[in-house]
Amino acid sequence: MRYEYIVGPKGDKPRSDVRISYTPSKKSLSFELSGKVDTLSRETILSQAEAVCRDLGISSGEFLLEDFGALPFVISARIEALIKMAHPKITTESLSAMELHCEVKSMRDRFRRSRLYVPGNQPKLMLNAMKYKPDGIILDLEDAVAQSEKEATRFVIRNALRTLDFSGAERMIRINQGEMGLQDLEFVVPHNVHLILVPKVESAEQLVAVDNKIVQIMENCGRKDPVFLMPIIESARGVMNALDIAEASPNNVALTIGLEDYTADIGTVRTDEGKESFFARSTVINAARAAGLQAIDTVSVDIGDEEALRASAREAKALGFDGKGCIHPRQIEPIHEEYAPDTDEIEKAKKIVLAFDEAQKQGLGVVSLGSKMIDAPVVKKAAQIIDLAIASGLLPKIWKEDE
Repeated sequence: MRYEYIVGPKGDKPRSDVRISYTPSKKSLSFELSGKVDTLSRETILSQAEAVCRDLGISSGEFLLEDFGALPFVISARIEALIKMAHPKITTESLSAMELHCEVKSMRDRFRRSRLYVPGNQPKLMLNAMKYKPDGIILDLEDAVAQSEKEATRFVIRNALRTLDFSGAERMIRINQGEMGLQDLEFVVPHNVHLILVPKVESAEQLVAVDNKIVQIMENCGRKDPVFLMPIIESARGVMNALDIAEASPNNVALTIGLEDYTADIGTVRTDEGKESFFARSTVINAARAAGLQAIDTVSVDIGDEEALRASAREAKALGFDGKGCIHPRQIEPIHEEYAPDTDEIEKAKKIVLAFDEAQKQGLGVVSLGSKMIDAPVVKKAAQIIDLAIASGLLPKIWKEDE
């Protein structure tokens, strides 16, 4: 009986990807390659395919490959996923070497003004995303990926984490819900993910389960640096439990909200005005702040309306959110511009920071600016504004020398 397994996106010419079929048999291992492939690329692809088969112990069978400009990490991922579909008992992995730029760590309090969602099963969009310099890039395993493609997508995301240069963006993954999400973690935690977005969190217990699974995987693989968490609140129950969720894990760094599912859950329609979600958004902000976390706003779904996006970003900033989600690269720059501090904010922050530094030099425990006493939270906020001004290109990195 003949079996054939096919992975890869359907449709015509999936750019930056590859279609592969595999027929297990007792015949010697063979590869047939088609597509616009030059001689050098042909040799590289075939050598790579042979290496994956060797790593996984496959010595027979027939492979048909149609290449559409896929990078090596995609080809390896597609072949490995295909083999494991055919031979589910194979547990070994075919891993490419971890690139040096993949070893960059993240920080708890780094800027998260923008985070760009990228479907994990579309490598061409991954490669594009790096060019636009978002603060974070989310390789999505949840809503953006059809159920039939989730398993194969895990391999693509794992290999991307090991090999791609994210150009300074935080490496984020949105996992699936429930048990499937816990299984997703096996593919990303050992491979230098920075932050996990946990969807549709309604209780602290859900987040504890994710945290415990991460700890177990880290112990097994020897990882030392933390994996940060960003729970997504997407339901009425999640909103009412927001503080418990925010405090559920020491690895939480931010709390965010998803308004499409939230408004559906409360039986209304999301509007630009946002009256229907004001309570939920305010609750998320206060829960985040009470737990010492960042608060991140939802995405704007109309990618063609820049003014609406800017208005939404200004409102989010005024409410207390530290950033917004993005579903298209063109949303990144407007969000960064709207979150940049204005001249008055920068000047006030500079005066506060300089006054604090002067007080520190004099050994004073109290900081004053003019007739006003300045406490620690004000100094901290001023320092954040300075850092944001530097990140936005509004101040030089050594601005104090210009005073």
